[in-house]
Amino acid sequence: MVITVSLVVLFGVALAILLRARHLGYGSAFVAAMFGFTLASTGAAGLVNQLIGAAVQTIHNL
Repeated sequence: MVITVSLVVLFGVALAILLRARHLGYGSAFVAAMFGFTLASTGAAGLVNQLIGAAVQTIHNL
């Protein structure tokens, strides 16, 4: 669990830096994919799914 959380933080920071620098290429796509995969394997996956579901419902109800 500690390693997974560390990877999420590492990939999240790397992705934020790449997006901030507007350097979007193959490396950025890899970092974004790895961030998503590591985030999905943490306990935050359920919360993220609930937030996305709520956002979709809100948009649908507009």
